[in-house]
Amino acid sequence: MKKILFVVLVACLPLFSCSSGKVSETALITDPSVQWEAAWIGIDSPEDVRTGDVSMPARYLRTTFEAGKRIRSARLHICGLGLYEAYLNGEKIGGAQVLSPTVSNYDKTVYYNSFDVTGLLREGSNAIGVSLGTGRFPGVRVTWGPGSRAKRYDKQRPCLICQLEIVYPGGKVERILSDGSWKATADGPIRGNNEYDGEVYDARMELGGWLDASYDDSGWSAAELTEAPAGVLTSQPNPNIEIQDIVKPVSLSALPGGRYILDMGQNMVGWLQVKARMSEGDTLTMRFAETLKENGELYTENLRTAKATDHYIAKDDKPFVWHPLFIYHGFRFVEISGLSEEPSLEDFEGQVIYDKMATTGHFECSDPVINQVYQNAFWGIRGNYRGMPTDCPQRDERMGWLGDRTTGCYGESWIFDNRALYSKWLDDIANEQNEEGQLPNVAPNFWTIRADNMTWPGVFIEAAAMLYQRFGDDGAIVRHYPAMRKWLAYMKDKWMVDGIMTKDNYGDWCMPPESLEMIHSEDPSRITAPAVISTPYYVHYCKMMREFAHIAGHPEDIPYFEAEEKASTEAFNRLYYNAKGGYYDNNTVTANLLPLWFGLVPEEERARVFASVVDKTENEFGGHVSSGVVGIQVLMRTLTEFGRPDLALRIASDDTYPSWGYMAANGATTIWELWNGNTADQAMNSGNHVMLLGDLLIWEYEYLGGIRPLKPGFEEIELRPYPIKGLEYVDCAYDSVRGKISSSWKVEDGIFKWDIVVPKGVRTEVYLPGESSPEVVTGSGHHYEKPLDD
Repeated sequence: MKKILFVVLVACLPLFSCSSGKVSETALITDPSVQWEAAWIGIDSPEDVRTGDVSMPARYLRTTFEAGKRIRSARLHICGLGLYEAYLNGEKIGGAQVLSPTVSNYDKTVYYNSFDVTGLLREGSNAIGVSLGTGRFPGVRVTWGPGSRAKRYDKQRPCLICQLEIVYPGGKVERILSDGSWKATADGPIRGNNEYDGEVYDARMELGGWLDASYDDSGWSAAELTEAPAGVLTSQPNPNIEIQDIVKPVSLSALPGGRYILDMGQNMVGWLQVKARMSEGDTLTMRFAETLKENGELYTENLRTAKATDHYIAKDDKPFVWHPLFIYHGFRFVEISGLSEEPSLEDFEGQVIYDKMATTGHFECSDPVINQVYQNAFWGIRGNYRGMPTDCPQRDERMGWLGDRTTGCYGESWIFDNRALYSKWLDDIANEQNEEGQLPNVAPNFWTIRADNMTWPGVFIEAAAMLYQRFGDDGAIVRHYPAMRKWLAYMKDKWMVDGIMTKDNYGDWCMPPESLEMIHSEDPSRITAPAVISTPYYVHYCKMMREFAHIAGHPEDIPYFEAEEKASTEAFNRLYYNAKGGYYDNNTVTANLLPLWFGLVPEEERARVFASVVDKTENEFGGHVSSGVVGIQVLMRTLTEFGRPDLALRIASDDTYPSWGYMAANGATTIWELWNGNTADQAMNSGNHVMLLGDLLIWEYEYLGGIRPLKPGFEEIELRPYPIKGLEYVDCAYDSVRGKISSSWKVEDGIFKWDIVVPKGVRTEVYLPGESSPEVVTGSGHHYEKPLDD
C-alpha cells in the first residue's frame, strides 16, 4: 500500500455546535455543590405489593409557595425514587426526559438532577408537582442462576427529595424544601407500575388540575418523612433517557375475540402511544412481544415471568391519547383488546427511548446483508441503553452484564456518542467492588452474584481504554486505576497457578451448538478450556495496565505488569502450545484466536496458528462463525490483519446458520441472543441482545472504512481501507471529538475511487492500495483514483 502523510488545513463542520436561540429553561445541568436541607418524603399505601412482584400505585406530591419580584435565577435539585416526573407551574421539568433519574445501586449512590428553572417561575403563587414510579428502587426479580439473589430494598417505597433555590438581586436566597408540609396521595390514575409487567392507568382517578397553584388539595394527606436511601446523594454525571425516535406501525390484523395484532415493523424499545375512544369503565389491554407464533398469536415464552402488559381504563366516552410513564417494553408486536371501535394504523405510535446521545457514525456498503445487520445493530444497541448498557429490554432481566460490552463498547462508540453513559457505568462497576477486590457479574449489582472471570469484569479496563482512545478522556483510567489493579491482584491471588489464570466461569459463551435446538454446545471439540481463555486475557490486561500506570501517574507499577505479562506468556505457551500441530490446546478457533491477537504467539509460529484458525473456520464450520461471545470479539480483525479479509467478508455477508445474516434472513430487526435464536429453547432466546456482535462494527469502521485514531481522541488519524474483492463500495463517516471524518470509496472497472474528509489541522496518515511511493497533500475533501492490484 502507498503511505501518504498530510496535514489538513481546511475546516470541517464540528460535531458539537450551538444554534442561535434560547436554551431550554429546564435543561439538565451538573451541580455537585448542592447543600441539601430538604427531607426525603413519600407516602405508604395499603395497595402496595410488599412481597413477590413489586407493583405499586404511583405517588403524587405537591407544594405551593410565593415568589417575589425580580428573580435573578432559580435552580431545582431533585431525586425521585425509583422514577419521577416533575412539574413547575404545570410545565414539565427536563423537557423530553423520561425514566429519571439514572439507575444506581441505591445503597451506594443515589443520583439527583439539577435544572435551571428561572424561566418557569412567576411572581406570586407557584406550584411544584411530582409523580413517582417504582422503577428499581423497591427491588428487582430473581430470575437467573442457582443461588442467585436479587437486591431488594424491602423497607422502601417511592420517595422524593426536592430543593428549589431562588436567588434575588443582592444575593438573597430562598429555598423551597421537600418536607412534611407537602401534600401527597397514592389515589391517582397510575394504579400499578412495574418495569417488567407494565402499567395500569385508570383515567377515572385522574387528579384534574393538581399541577396548578390554585388546586384544592385539602383531601390529600400530609407527606410522610421517610427513611433516606443509604446511598450518597450525587449529582448525576450523564444525561437522562429521552424519547428520541418515532416508529409508525406497518400492519394491523384482526384476531378472534375482538383482538388485534399491531406490527411495528421494527423490534424497538419504548412504549406505544394510543388514540382511542371507549365507554366509561372499559379496559384497553396491550400485550407486547418481539415475535409471533405460526398461528399469528404473540410469542411470549421468551419473556419468562415478565407480563409486559399495559392497561388503560376509560373515564368516559371521549377520545383520549395515552402512553405509560414509568415502564418500557422491548417489542415489535402488540396484541390490543378491549376497544369498542375498530382501530386504524394512525391510532398508534411507537416512541423509542434511550439515553440522550448523538448518533455519530454512518456506515453503508454494497452488500445488502451487511447493511441490514448494521441496521439491526443500530436498533439493538440504542434499545439496550437504559442508564447502563443492558443485556436485553424485554424479559425479566434487563441487567448491566459486564461481559456483553468487553469489546462491544468500542463498536458502539463508532455509532453513538456513548462517552457519558460508559463513564458513569464504570463508576457503577467500581462501586460494586468488594473488599477483596472482586467485581460483580452485573452493574449496578441488582443481582448479588459474583462469578470470577477475566472476560466479564474485563470491561472495567476495556471501557476505560475505549473512552481514552475514542474521546481522549483519561478520567476513568485515572479515577479507577487503583480499583483495576486491585481486581487483577485479587484474581492472581485466588486463581493463578504457576503463571496460568485458571478461572473462567462462562467460557466461550453461546458458541454455535452442534444442534439447532441446543443453547450451549456439549461437544468437547467446540469447548475452549477456562484457562485457555483467562490466561491470554490476563496477559492482555497486564499490557493495558502498563499504559494505564503511566497515564494514572504510577510508573512504579510498570515493571510489575511487564513481569506478569512475561511469566504468564511463557507459562501459557509451555503448557498449551502444540508445536507439532501448530495450535493451542484442543484447537478450537477461540483457543488460537486469543493468543494470536493478544500477542502471546512467538513470531515464528504465528503463521501456523493462524492457519489453524482458517482451517477450522473454512473446513469444519464451512466459512461460518466459528466461536462464541469471547472468540467473536477478535475474529474479524484477526482474519483481516493476518491476511484473510476475504474470509472475514464471507462471514459478514453470509445469511446461513450460524451468522448475523441468518438472523436477518429469519426476520430479525435487532441482534439475537443466540445464533439459533429462532429454534433454541425459549429460556434463553432474546430477540434483542448485542453481545454476539463481537468486533463486527469495529471491523466495518476501522477496516472496511479504514478510520482509526493514531493518538487518543483522534489527535492523529490513520485512514487505511481494505477494498476486499466482492465489495463495490463503502461509505463510512464518523463525527469525532475533533470533527467529521469521512472515508467513501468505490471500485469501478478496476479503479479504486476514494473521497476523504478529515478535521482541520489533524495530522493524518493515508494508505492507498496499489501504490508505494509517498506523496504529501494538504486539505480536506480529496478524491483519489488508482488502479487496484488483482
